[in-house]
Amino acid sequence: MKKATVKIDLEQAREIIRREAQAVARLADELDEDFTVAAEMIYNCLGSVVVTGVGKAGIIGRKVSATLASTGTPSHFLHAAEAVHGDLGRLRDNDIAIVLSQSGESNEIVRLIALLKKSGVRMIAITGDKKSPLARHSEVVIWLGNLEEVCPLGLAPSTSTTCMLAVGDALALTVMKARDFQAEDYARYHPGGALGRKLVTVEQAALFSRGRALPQAPDNYTVRAALEKAESHTELRHGCIMLVDSEGRLSGLLTDGDLRRGMKEKGIQIQNIPVREIMTHNPRVVRPDTLASEAMAIFHKYRIDEIPVVDEAGKPVGLIDVQDVVALQTLQ
Repeated sequence: MKKATVKIDLEQAREIIRREAQAVARLADELDEDFTVAAEMIYNCLGSVVVTGVGKAGIIGRKVSATLASTGTPSHFLHAAEAVHGDLGRLRDNDIAIVLSQSGESNEIVRLIALLKKSGVRMIAITGDKKSPLARHSEVVIWLGNLEEVCPLGLAPSTSTTCMLAVGDALALTVMKARDFQAEDYARYHPGGALGRKLVTVEQAALFSRGRALPQAPDNYTVRAALEKAESHTELRHGCIMLVDSEGRLSGLLTDGDLRRGMKEKGIQIQNIPVREIMTHNPRVVRPDTLASEAMAIFHKYRIDEIPVVDEAGKPVGLIDVQDVVALQTLQ
């Protein structure tokens, strides 16, 4: 069957976006101390920030809860209708609830209000009606203002849910700033995302385990003694030995390449010469807090197979292999 031709009103689409943007701008201008109080409640919450709502407001609530959780504030979503079917068990006395409802008087919300108050959970209302049951029973109310839905029928939640989302983001990100939440913290919660992979550190990427026996030996040993020492010190096979000075600081590496070059020059006598005579001095190193993407760049730039991980004193704490680049999954 041939589809009917329909004319899409592009100008109407533009007007919808403009009107929603205007509503959000008015909301920003009208934010008052109630927003500050709500943000302080979230910042000082000792439990979880429970976000709830029904219908389209509930969908927005899920996103707000996810934003809170990913920016340093423990949070989960509670479906208002499911609360009375066992999900009230998710609540604890030191939780607070953010309740999203344009009318503030839907049956599910009114019933949930009583349950939250009975549980001792403090409430933050995000609503379009200051006089609604939700507003009256909440500790703080963030009023969305007198909104008109941009739906052509004036019925479908649109302007109201856009404003709810903006307020939820503002709360989450304002509290995020108050916590001094940094890019490294964000990476810890987003290790699978593109930005998270860029920000994850060598230690966070779990490329090595602190305390694991490392292939190392004193740099005043002979080549033979260094090889025997390293072999007895670790069961893992590596392509190099980390050599340390009398203070335990990394002074060089003994690589397969060093041994091949030494054999050409010294022959069989290489076993008895001091290892520092053929080792690679001042090798490339990384720290546990080095970005994993930087480690990958070092592998690519210098075409090396292994990089020692050293602490602030320059002492070895790990060794990462070029094969670990696959595990890093970082972006160049």
